[in-house]
Amino acid sequence: MHSLRRHAFFAAAGLLAAVTFLAVYTLLFGGQGAAAGSRGAAQTPAQLKESGRALSTRRFLGLGTLPNPKAAAAGSRIFARNCSFCHGPDARGAEAPDLLTSEIVLDDNAGEKIGLVIQHGRPGHGMPAFASLTKEQRYDVAEFLHEQVELEANRGTYKVLHIVTGNPQAGERFFDGAGRCNTCHSVRGDLAHVGSKLSPVEIQQDLLYPRIQDRKVTVTLPDGTKIAGRLIHLDDFNVVFRGAHGQYHSIAMSSGVKVCLDADDRLAFHREMLGKYTDAEMHNLTAYLVSLK
Repeated sequence: MHSLRRHAFFAAAGLLAAVTFLAVYTLLFGGQGAAAGSRGAAQTPAQLKESGRALSTRRFLGLGTLPNPKAAAAGSRIFARNCSFCHGPDARGAEAPDLLTSEIVLDDNAGEKIGLVIQHGRPGHGMPAFASLTKEQRYDVAEFLHEQVELEANRGTYKVLHIVTGNPQAGERFFDGAGRCNTCHSVRGDLAHVGSKLSPVEIQQDLLYPRIQDRKVTVTLPDGTKIAGRLIHLDDFNVVFRGAHGQYHSIAMSSGVKVCLDADDRLAFHREMLGKYTDAEMHNLTAYLVSLK
């Protein structure tokens, strides 16, 4: 999951350079929108109320849990006093490196890695130790850094109105051609009348961030018991899924617990395409799917 988080962040951050690309991402958390083709106002995680659809986006991107807003606010003040003169006020780099692309930051969950670096420093790289900071303060700094990664990577915090601006005919050609959409989907099958069933925002969201719950998982417990179901969430600490009869399971990834995912990960191609779509392809494909009434 950590490698996915790194991949998702770098793919998302790289695409931020194209301003019009942001027009395909939609509001998942509430708030005011923006004019077509421009970026909406980004809300800080402290202002966000995570919806079910937003959680699905976060899982798809491989982001961790939503940063603790109270801890992140405290961490921002600690960071400003101790770290900003080298790493910049928003941790995006100055004399010292950009921390948002640091593997230590992206692999960290609750300060367990960042805290050690803060406490002991990196003498060989010119970073002093901050041994006087408490464990709670180090955690707060970690949550501030996670908040900055959140704002950089998760397009779910933006809203743009009037998203249907593409050419449906061009979208159909992409669907049947270069996009290879028709190898898994059918406009007479799973996508029949999708334009009447879902809003343009929902269509665009599912196109870019399809839901992870469709993936099959089998969990083997230390005593050999196997439980199969549909994956909801997986990280280094827990596997969460629904069993064959809809029962909810959350199992700690302790010694002896084995997780086997189905070999046919239908989301892999969508993740791959997330970094390859052009603006025109995404807008055209959305317009085509919206036209399927």
